[in-house]
Amino acid sequence: MATTERIPRKIYERELLRLQGELVQLQEWVKASGARVVVVFEGRDAAGKGGVIKRITEHLNPRVARIVALPAPTERERTQWYFQRYVDQLPAAGEIVLMDRSWYNRAGVERVMGFCTEPEYRRFLRQCPAFEDMLIEDGIHLVKFWFSVSDTEQAKRFRERAENPLKQWKLSPMDLESISRWDAYSKAKDDMLVHTDTDRAPWTIVESDDKRRARINAIHHLLTTIPWEPVPRPELVFPERPKDRGTYTRPPREIDHAVPDHAATLLD
Repeated sequence: MATTERIPRKIYERELLRLQGELVQLQEWVKASGARVVVVFEGRDAAGKGGVIKRITEHLNPRVARIVALPAPTERERTQWYFQRYVDQLPAAGEIVLMDRSWYNRAGVERVMGFCTEPEYRRFLRQCPAFEDMLIEDGIHLVKFWFSVSDTEQAKRFRERAENPLKQWKLSPMDLESISRWDAYSKAKDDMLVHTDTDRAPWTIVESDDKRRARINAIHHLLTTIPWEPVPRPELVFPERPKDRGTYTRPPREIDHAVPDHAATLLD
C-alpha cells in the first residue's frame, strides 16, 4: 500500500522544478518530431486536476501546450455526433493538448445529472473505445488520468473555495450537487472504467488527497509514458550591437500614453 505521508514543501518544490525541466525537454521533442499528444484529466470535483495542469504548463510555450476546457455544448452542438466538437480540439503535429474535462463528461456529469438519455449514454460506452483506438492508430499519444479524492477532503476544499474570494469562481452549484450525489458519481466512475479502461488506452488513477504528491506522481507518470528523448538545441550566437547607433532618436516620452505608475504609490 502506498504511503500517505505528506511530502515536505522543500522536497516537493525541488522535484517539481526538476520534472518541469523535463517537461520543457518533452515539449522540444514534440516540436521536433511532429508528435501529437492528448492528455485527458478527469475526476471528482476539487480533486486537483487544475492544479496539475497549471504546474505542467507553467514553463511551457502556450503555442505548443494548449489547455482545452470546453463550456456546455450549444444547441447546435447538441445535434452533432457527440465526439465532433472534441475532434476539432485535437492537436496538429508538434502540439500537446491538455483536456480539463473531455468527452468523458457523458459518462460522468451528464449521466448522473440526467443531461443525456440512456440510449445516448450506452452509445457513448460502445463508441468511446473505438474512438480512442482511432486516435491511437493515427499516431496520437493518448494519456488518461482519473483524479480520486476522498469525500472529507473534497468537502474541505469546497469550504476553502467558498471562504476565499480569489477561489469562489471555482465553486458552482453543480459542484455542490456532487456532494449529495457522491454514490451516484462513484457508480458512474466504476461503470466508465469497466467499459473504457482498455489495453491501448488505459486509465491511470491519481490519489489526490495530498496535492503535492498528486502533482509529482501525475507529471512523472506523463513523462515516463510518452516515449520522448532529449533534442539537442542549436547553439545561439548573439550578434554584437552596432557601435554607431546615432541614427535614431526616440520621440519625447511625454507624448506617449504611459501606464500610471501605481507601483510608486506603494513606496510612499
